[in-house]
Amino acid sequence: MKPKIYIETTIISYLTGRPSRDIIITAHQRITEEWWQTRRHLFDLYASQLVLREASAGNEEQAKKRLKALEEAELLEITESVLSLAQVLIESGAVPQKAAEDALHISVAVVNGLDYLISWNCKHIANAKMRGKIEQVCLSAGYAPVTICTPEELMED
Repeated sequence: MKPKIYIETTIISYLTGRPSRDIIITAHQRITEEWWQTRRHLFDLYASQLVLREASAGNEEQAKKRLKALEEAELLEITESVLSLAQVLIESGAVPQKAAEDALHISVAVVNGLDYLISWNCKHIANAKMRGKIEQVCLSAGYAPVTICTPEELMED
């Protein structure tokens, strides 16, 4: 059985985006492309309606590319349990109020028992300083925490 992974919107954006002039973003784009081409088949891919909504925004041509990449991901619903956990993540300070949608991404992955959440959002999701608090809140709420990471962290066998 393959590990289950939640594909957060930044992954799809970096995968399908135009090449950036920013060297860090360019590196993230290349790592994402390599992970997508060589490693994604090792996982069962999942996303949510929130990812679809975010991927649909902006330039129509780019949105089509993002949505095409998401076609192989199974969609997970934003349920009452997901909303409830997201609220607890925010109320506890594990995720700031201004990042409510990021709390939803985390909650969808956690409530559905996924193994990984992959993201380039290192401000509010893949953030080492926040991981411990996020995990503690999830455990206190009765859920096993998801492993939050970047594609680079999943490049090794």
